[in-house]
Amino acid sequence: MGFFLLSSALMAMPASASAPAAPEPPAYPVTLTAYNAVVAQTDDSPLVTASGAYSNPEVVAARSQDLTDQLPFGTIVEIDGPTASSTLCGYGIVAPIVGYRVIADAMNARYTDRIDVLFSTKANYIMADGSTKNATTVLGICSASVRIVGFIDLTHPGRLPKTQAELAALVKGGTTLAVK
Repeated sequence: MGFFLLSSALMAMPASASAPAAPEPPAYPVTLTAYNAVVAQTDDSPLVTASGAYSNPEVVAARSQDLTDQLPFGTIVEIDGPTASSTLCGYGIVAPIVGYRVIADAMNARYTDRIDVLFSTKANYIMADGSTKNATTVLGICSASVRIVGFIDLTHPGRLPKTQAELAALVKGGTTLAVK
């Protein structure tokens, strides 16, 4: 006759088992810059993005071509500010107009690991010296991180949200958002 003994430590179960935490969305370290929808900073059709969507400076961002697989058109990203202090980075000043962004445009092939935020040509700041600078110049060049927070099907470019409020509502629980 044999005895089978189980230790109570091995049998202990928590009173309330909780579901495993959702995995953290992927984040990518990038160089963060900005652009305006003008011929000098884009191709000869500055009001149309590479995805075919309207160049909406409130919600659009471009990605370097090496990030095509990780950040396809329609990917919604949240930009985490600078990962290091730099005199070339004015993220702290323009952060209120960055918000969430939809990857809807592509950058020139010469850039790698880069996200370019589209800003309005009218997004100007008065600097301490009294000069006026556009948000693209104020942002400068920053080391940052982007995190995927959702996806919008841009096979119909008209689905691109028109405002930050619409985009934020999708990210925070809207029903038409498909999270990857």
